[in-house]
Amino acid sequence: MKVLIIQQKMIGDVLATSILFEAIKHKYPDAELHYVLNSHTIPVVEGNPFIDQFHFFTPEHEKNKRKLIQFAKQLQDENYDVVIDVYSKFSSNLISYYSKAKTKISKHKHYTSFIYSHTFKDAKVVKTNAGLAIENRLQLLQPLNIDSSNIINPKIYLTSTEKTKAKQFLESNGIDLKKPLFMIGVLGSGLNKTYPSEYMAKVIDTIVTQQPESQVLFNYIPNQEADARAILELCAPETKKQIFFKVFGKSLRDFLAITSHCSALIGNEGGATNMAKALQIPTFTIFSTWIKKEAWNMFDDDKKHISVHLKDFNPDLYTNKSKKDMKRDALKLYQEFKPELLVSQLKKYLSQF
Repeated sequence: MKVLIIQQKMIGDVLATSILFEAIKHKYPDAELHYVLNSHTIPVVEGNPFIDQFHFFTPEHEKNKRKLIQFAKQLQDENYDVVIDVYSKFSSNLISYYSKAKTKISKHKHYTSFIYSHTFKDAKVVKTNAGLAIENRLQLLQPLNIDSSNIINPKIYLTSTEKTKAKQFLESNGIDLKKPLFMIGVLGSGLNKTYPSEYMAKVIDTIVTQQPESQVLFNYIPNQEADARAILELCAPETKKQIFFKVFGKSLRDFLAITSHCSALIGNEGGATNMAKALQIPTFTIFSTWIKKEAWNMFDDDKKHISVHLKDFNPDLYTNKSKKDMKRDALKLYQEFKPELLVSQLKKYLSQF
């Protein structure tokens, strides 16, 4: 059996979808499994033993319909038996349409369902602590006679060399790995997914106050340095002494290897949170005010993994509000998400380190 799985765009999505490969290989060890994804997301699935081949969707394919059709025809020549379209957008619809696969599986959309042999509506109510992002992906495997109730955790595969190199890098920068080391997700993927700077500074102050021996790293990329530094400057003087601002990963694999040595990742919900969980690193996650927590609070257990959302503290703000309303009012809602609301949970969480 030859299977193509399509998941473009975001790193967190690509990582979450990787569970399908493991589930299929467990049921069908001899299956050949291919993955369509964007090239910038490959670090989170690099070395995954369940994926046999990658096919990269590029910006050219996104912008040029002729190039997209050429790409779809190239994949058509692979003669897949099964296509699982997790992305379920125009480009993946086209790839699925051109595919020769007899079994084509995707999310249910009334205007594209004719392309697929099986479609599934996303569940709205979570059944397990895996979260809807995991549960809704696993249901896509039902046509392959794979039990979707068997939950699989996303995993990231680092080499021993990568881990050793990261350890040496941290120690050479004065970090004592016998003391608590916290990676802070100081910035979200956009302004409406980023906890306000002055609030994040107070969160970091709380970490250092609660754990005086804390060593703090910031997760940012070079073009975000000014925004990350602005948060640094808002921190208390004693907190700043514990922050190793210039210690960060120069690549995504470097970030992953560094994070694998951390006590926990604390901060904005996003790809970094999902990657930390896949590395089995504890997380304390602050959700954007407009993102549905039930979808992405994967494997929360009120101890190792905790997530907080404004709705947890002030549900009245969400009465009769659509997702569109919440997204429009995200920054206004963030102002209501004051650090005082989550500090007691954060202190309790930090007491385990």
